[in-house]
Amino acid sequence: MVIADSSVWVDAFRDRNTPQAQALWDILAEERVGVCDLVLCEVLQGARSESEFRHIRQTLLALDVFEVADVPTAISAAQNYRLLRTKGVTIRRTVDCLIATFCIREGHTLLHSDRDFDPFEEHLGLRVLH
Repeated sequence: MVIADSSVWVDAFRDRNTPQAQALWDILAEERVGVCDLVLCEVLQGARSESEFRHIRQTLLALDVFEVADVPTAISAAQNYRLLRTKGVTIRRTVDCLIATFCIREGHTLLHSDRDFDPFEEHLGLRVLH
């Protein structure tokens, strides 16, 4: 399954013609796409109006929604963060560590446009849709 990060959803909902947003629209028509609860929260926080909030909520809740921040994932995300630090990489956002770790643990492919996920792909085997 493909999990789309908030960086992609924001571009898609704002009609930004990025390669990742276009890929999202393409794969939505062909295969299952999932969203993490943390991504759901981030994207809904950016809604500019109540009607936009309702539209985004309806769209995202129609997908498979995964709860990410359970205890095993939190521990694994902390371990991944520490491992990347030993390689000289600092991940800027805890949410990104949790999402990447969840995708790695569950074998999901991540669609993103956020450079913080690159070290997870390079060093920890995160599958990314390019």
